[in-house]
Amino acid sequence: MTAQASGLVISLMVAVPDARAAADWYKHALGATELWNLGSVVGLEIGGAPFFLAEPAKNRWESPTVLGSTTVRVEVFVDDPDGFVRRAVEAGADGSFDPVRDHQAPWGTHRQGGFLDPFGHLWLVGDKSPLNPVPA
Repeated sequence: MTAQASGLVISLMVAVPDARAAADWYKHALGATELWNLGSVVGLEIGGAPFFLAEPAKNRWESPTVLGSTTVRVEVFVDDPDGFVRRAVEAGADGSFDPVRDHQAPWGTHRQGGFLDPFGHLWLVGDKSPLNPVPA
């Protein structure tokens, strides 16, 4: 189902100090494709899921590198979490704090792990099992 057909898309915009460099990294590391580029603001997508990058300009938000902490956790659900995280780590992400592993959840086994990208954003990457309702 396309975003236009469903009527709703929830996305995120991450604050980065250099949108061009960040866009290049996300393309290389995560296989993102560019939707559009306005210089300091870039639209990207991974597997049809849009997300955006922007350089803060004293507009009530800031990048994690300036704050010293991330304020959002990016959740990604894919068929191959191991491969997604491995690709990011090979491109320079820090995958040491949360390796991909099996977790027991109410719906069964959930395979998930994460990484910090070079811009300070925390990504958790797991299989698609949490996207379905838990049987009563």
